[in-house]
Amino acid sequence: MVIKVIIIGAGVGGTASAARLSKKGFQVNVYEKNSYNGGRCSLIKHNGHRFDQGPSLYLMPKIFEKTFNDLEEDVYNHIELLKCPSNYNVSFPDGNHFELTTDMSKMIKCLEKYEGAGEDTMLRFLNYYKEIHVHYHRSIKLSLENNFQHWYNLFHPKHIPDILKLHLLDVSNTVYKRACKYFKSDYMRRAFTFQTMYLGMSPYDGLAPYSLLQYTELAEGIWYPKGGFHKVIESLESIAVKHGAKFNYNSDVQEIIVNDQGEAKGIKLSNGEVIESDIVICNADLIYAYNNLLPKTKYAKKLGREELTSSSISFYWCMNTIVSQFQVHNIFLAEDYKQSFDQIFKDHTLPDEPSFYINVPSRIDPTAAPEGKDTVVVLVPVGHLSDKIIDFDELVNRARSHIIETIEKRFKISNFSSMIEHEIVNDPRTWKKEFNLWKGSILGLSHKMFQVLWFRPSLQCKIFKNLYFVGASTQPGTGVPIVLCGARLLEKQLTDRFFPNKQITKKEPLFNITTLLIVFLTVLYWFITYVFK
Repeated sequence: MVIKVIIIGAGVGGTASAARLSKKGFQVNVYEKNSYNGGRCSLIKHNGHRFDQGPSLYLMPKIFEKTFNDLEEDVYNHIELLKCPSNYNVSFPDGNHFELTTDMSKMIKCLEKYEGAGEDTMLRFLNYYKEIHVHYHRSIKLSLENNFQHWYNLFHPKHIPDILKLHLLDVSNTVYKRACKYFKSDYMRRAFTFQTMYLGMSPYDGLAPYSLLQYTELAEGIWYPKGGFHKVIESLESIAVKHGAKFNYNSDVQEIIVNDQGEAKGIKLSNGEVIESDIVICNADLIYAYNNLLPKTKYAKKLGREELTSSSISFYWCMNTIVSQFQVHNIFLAEDYKQSFDQIFKDHTLPDEPSFYINVPSRIDPTAAPEGKDTVVVLVPVGHLSDKIIDFDELVNRARSHIIETIEKRFKISNFSSMIEHEIVNDPRTWKKEFNLWKGSILGLSHKMFQVLWFRPSLQCKIFKNLYFVGASTQPGTGVPIVLCGARLLEKQLTDRFFPNKQITKKEPLFNITTLLIVFLTVLYWFITYVFK
């Protein structure tokens, strides 16, 4: 039996799903609106300079390895990985710097400058390291290896130890609050919490388990695929094509066709062409898809009002020289740390003094820039599009001025702007137009408590039959390695459905006394927490 599958979008989730499903024997056709693949993981090229349009940090390397292993491939036969000699150079407003590194002896020495010399500093750091180790492994086990299609999946007794260890019963346990337990100085509390921005969240709102990002950086390091992050997508597409998948570019999907029985039966392209299939998988932005590609529903309107991650103003600079003061990854933190996050997530605008991130791929991969020059990517978090009337041209100009002024002041560089040979800019309007991202939010739905696990839109659509989703706004969540896990969970759902294992296994009952008791106590606790806090 040949099962025809249409995948909308050749982003990370769509391409990984194409590779997995074509290998399993599904007949896969991918339709992508742009002339290139990768979505936010695509490349920008200009006069010998190569920019990663989106992600630039290759984190959680074991997930990439597992993805390729599942496809009976060796990731190292496809990608040459370069390990960053240091994770970050963190720059503080007063001119102080801090190096985040996988070298523990160096890390302790750097910590002592801000936390004080002595055994206490080391012990507190090691206790912090132990906690984020637990957050990392328990989070993977709970959220990346389980399908939460039904509410009772969340309340299974086997999850109790993980939920307790992840501090999920106390929603006030944020990344920043946990860091305050282990670090005395404001410097280190900032240096070990800014990473929540990779989830598009404030460290003052991000749940405690999201410190798993700090763990993977410290324990496994930060890597870079030679040739750009896009090499991951290129490799997955080549594997998909080898197994029979077809990729159709410049094919803008206008509609997901749903019949009178509520079944997704195919797609309609902007040129009017209709393509039928047994299954439709949507890798386009989930909220956009529900509101623009599918019949109107109350659920679509509800999704459109949900809390989103931030957007960004991103500058892609061709430098006419090598800026030796930059490392591969550079973080510039604002003086009023908390206010800068509040202005992004509450006011949906550019902070008065924004923090920002600078990536210099040419520092580790010389192929990213012409000889004697640097390629520089600057990411400035900013609020997503909202009902407020905002002059984004003015915000872009203000962001550029602030970045240049900050670099010149903290690195003692004069006339930095004269080193910029050419500039390309993405802002919330670009992200919305180019990639159909809802309100220009670069990472989709937020990861607040009631937008993760079962509360997050499921891989299998609950409204229309034969429709599935994969990507940032569906389970398990956002970020390249997380989306790769989503593609694996999706593959399992579809193979279980169409190619079920003939071995009969005993099914567990949907409900039991333990499950119902857990549900009651959890709901009661959350009710008390929110009503009487």
